[in-house]
Amino acid sequence: MASVIMSPESERDLMRLGDYITQQFKSHKTALNTIRKIKARINELERFPLTGKPLSAIVAVDTDYRLLGCGSYLAFYRFENDMVLIDRILHGRQDYVTILLGKIEEDK
Repeated sequence: MASVIMSPESERDLMRLGDYITQQFKSHKTALNTIRKIKARINELERFPLTGKPLSAIVAVDTDYRLLGCGSYLAFYRFENDMVLIDRILHGRQDYVTILLGKIEEDK
């Protein structure tokens, strides 16, 4: 089985998400349930680390990132040496390519 390691930034993403959901829905319980579901989905990567889709299948960019759908959220990770490295957890409507890789110049 692979080890799943959360980056400090991905932990902050979850904290910000929890705060946002608590404020928007006035429910700490809803926030905890959402985070619990995301973490459960991420933990599936211990047994199936290649479940996520390569980011390069969505965007024409050479990258090792993979993404795993977690409801409306996406976990971005890399799989190296039997370790799943979770880098970010972002909402699917965010400009996640720019957040992860910066501005990409398109060929003219």
